[in-house]
Amino acid sequence: MDQNIVSDDQQHQRHQRHQRPVILCLSATGLPLATHIAAAVDGDVHGLAGRCDAAPHAFDNLLSHVAALYNAGRPVIGLCAAAILIRAVAPHLGRKQTDPPVLAVAEDGSATVPLLGLHHGGIALGTAIQAVTGGSLAITTAGNLQWGISLDAPPSGWRLANPENAGPVMAALLSGAGARIDGGAAPALAGWLAAVPDGDVVQLTATTAAVTPATQQLVYCPQKLVLGVGCARGYETEALADFVVAQLAQHNINPAAIAAIASIDVKADEPAILALAQRLDVPYRVFSAAELDAQTDRLVTPSKTVFDEMGVYGVAEAAALALAGPVADLLVPKQKSDNATMAVAAMPEPVHSISALPGRKPGRVMLIGIGPGQSEWRTPEAAKWVQASDELVGYGLYIDILGSAAAHIPRADFALGEEEARCRYALERAATGLDVAIICSGDAGIYAMGALVYELLDRDSAAGGVSAAARRVSVVTTPGISALQAAAARSGAILGHDFCTISLSDLLTPWDAIETRIHAAGAGDFVIAFYNPVSRRRRTQLAAARDILLGYRGGDTPVLLASNLGRPEESLKFRQLGSLDIDEVDMLTVVMVGSSSSRLLDLGRGKSIYTPRGYANKNNTIKDESKPK
Repeated sequence: MDQNIVSDDQQHQRHQRHQRPVILCLSATGLPLATHIAAAVDGDVHGLAGRCDAAPHAFDNLLSHVAALYNAGRPVIGLCAAAILIRAVAPHLGRKQTDPPVLAVAEDGSATVPLLGLHHGGIALGTAIQAVTGGSLAITTAGNLQWGISLDAPPSGWRLANPENAGPVMAALLSGAGARIDGGAAPALAGWLAAVPDGDVVQLTATTAAVTPATQQLVYCPQKLVLGVGCARGYETEALADFVVAQLAQHNINPAAIAAIASIDVKADEPAILALAQRLDVPYRVFSAAELDAQTDRLVTPSKTVFDEMGVYGVAEAAALALAGPVADLLVPKQKSDNATMAVAAMPEPVHSISALPGRKPGRVMLIGIGPGQSEWRTPEAAKWVQASDELVGYGLYIDILGSAAAHIPRADFALGEEEARCRYALERAATGLDVAIICSGDAGIYAMGALVYELLDRDSAAGGVSAAARRVSVVTTPGISALQAAAARSGAILGHDFCTISLSDLLTPWDAIETRIHAAGAGDFVIAFYNPVSRRRRTQLAAARDILLGYRGGDTPVLLASNLGRPEESLKFRQLGSLDIDEVDMLTVVMVGSSSSRLLDLGRGKSIYTPRGYANKNNTIKDESKPK
């Protein structure tokens, strides 16, 4: 089975919502053309600050901005030299199957050059740009030059079932071989394949039927079948997949012809169904009991038993019909295993857009740590998740840090002190079928919103929990660089040995408990990272922590005060524990206190703090053991 499971990157590429292209403008003279292109391709214009200030969105560093957009999966159209874009994305190039489009356009519109992602919309974007500019479009892919099409990128509403065969097939055709077109759906693709030369070496098959392709065969499946699924809670992932795949084979249905999966909304978080959708690489939609009940008259095998349990007379059949639409036919009525059901409905025409499907997404909350500041410290996964979100939720300053790359995404800002309100809002919004991103500085699981989201899911309704629908949304987390990691990296290697973190805020934790932890860390001789060291009204806790630690380690113990890490106003101050001045610390500072073995190193080119792990002792022991006895 594993060979058919798609990667997260591949599924992201196929199922992400429409990614608005970004048109990069480097000068005021190019802004009119950038604006016209944006209107033609439904894109956003980003202008280089100081040179194109009239643009709707501004960026400071061209190379890093292009890299961030590319890593996030957004199409990039640069009104600039192709070499600039190449230098920006070169360190981040992956596989062509997941590259977003990158195009260079001459500032006078005379030429458009698709560089990457040609089969993921790059050629279509280039064609749309050419219509605006009237300039030349430079296409270099062999198939497009020969026949005006890419055989591995079928028209909207179709899917290539075996893309791994595209290379050998293209090579054969380019060597002079011809192709025969067959399959029950062949007439629908005849126009697209009209320029491909006739012959018997290559076989191009258009069908919904199960096919085991030959090496020189490509199988194209119209996206007109949908799968309805039901299963018992906690049903085994492999068991459901095996059951569905076997039923599709028994009814001569190619899995690549399945356009989407559907079920009842109480199964929005069912692991086996979510895994099945990933295995088949299709979107998953859910419907309410009322929406499925409306399909009762169309069911082939209604069940009173199912009604008594679920409130509807059928899940699999009703879900398939609800997803396929009012004029769809039930192609495969309900099939049963021990704890699962499936049914297949056929739409009259292939579905061309995921957004056109009825029902709602299961919804998910994405906990995203964006690091301390600069975009270069943001992981590619975090950047992709931001762009995949339907709404951004968080403290306004943190959302602002995302800059122009996320300016087009709806946002809900919450003030400091409204942490529970923002997490509750995100969960309830996700329950309506949205992908909601909670934006956190640093890492979402370190003194951020991760724990609070799970706490709300863990509470019952009487204790202030969230709705039943919100408890069914998926929660996923992508790691970020924390302030303590950034501070350690900037200052040397203070975390070279055992360390701990302690928050000095007593808003949620009693001071007695915090004090106990400081004593424990002092007695254990840990390097300590103090978060939330002070606030406008809270100025005594850091001084108290300093005095406690002086009972365990010397006054010359090195201390680092790190503020605004990764931002232009970044500040690193090297101090000693005995003379630590609380007035030098603000809310944006992380305070790192060394252990008794931490050392301040000054070689004349700047100071560093490191904490040795004991290699010197190990080397001395090895030397002693090697001496003659």
